Amino acid sequence: MKRKVAVALAAVTLAGTAFAQARPENLIKWRQSGYTFMAWNMTRIKANVEGQFNKDEVLKAANAIQAIANSGMGALYAPGTDKGKGWKETEAKPELFTDKEGVGKVAMAFNKEANELAKVAASGDAAAVKAQFNKVGETCKSCHEKFRKDDH
Repeated sequence: MKRKVAVALAAVTLAGTAFAQARPENLIKWRQSGYTFMAWNMTRIKANVEGQFNKDEVLKAANAIQAIANSGMGALYAPGTDKGKGWKETEAKPELFTDKEGVGKVAMAFNKEANELAKVAASGDAAAVKAQFNKVGETCKSCHEKFRKDDH
């Protein structure tokens, strides 16, 4: 048992060290990719709640959003990633790097609603999915308004 804990601790330490050495432009690319993937999945759900509802498709998309919400993407906002280019120029406002309490609130709200979306999607209730999808969207909007430049 002690050996397993030691091996796990060593693996986490090495992964953290390698991650900490990542170039800022890579961190920006990874977070931009994560948000793009999440946007695609939000679009998939929106198409289902506004059109022909397919429980399996909604569940896949909701599970992907939940995975992103719980993936620790906050680590991709490391020092030096407040400016620069990943796939494109970062759209993060400077406040995202200084307002830890505000960022924490919007991140926790998003995580809570994304986790709930996955639960609701599993039920197959289209009306409940639509209501929860809107709650997730509101958390996205809140973050964009406070911490994203040139919101589209």
